[in-house]
Amino acid sequence: MRLITVIELQERLAKGERLNLVDVREPAENLEFNIGGELIPLGKIKNMEVDQLEALKSEEVICYCRSGNRSGQACLILDMLGFTNTKNLEGGMLAWQQLKK
Repeated sequence: MRLITVIELQERLAKGERLNLVDVREPAENLEFNIGGELIPLGKIKNMEVDQLEALKSEEVICYCRSGNRSGQACLILDMLGFTNTKNLEGGMLAWQQLKK
């Protein structure tokens, strides 16, 4: 797992890069605010219910949550499952929203 900053992610999205974003928050949090990632709550990742990500094992997968804690856990679990390029969004959606102010 590596870290990616909000600024780095925003720059890449602005360039139109196709990124594999995974939102590990709960559905209600995702409804409040999201940046387009696939919603897979951390509980599902902990239960290894990640079939929809299987094809991305050797690709970059960027996980995010509210603050960066749950997404860090998700990255570690995915790494244990054989994913080779996970990134945790440093500061999560809190940092994203702070930057937009």
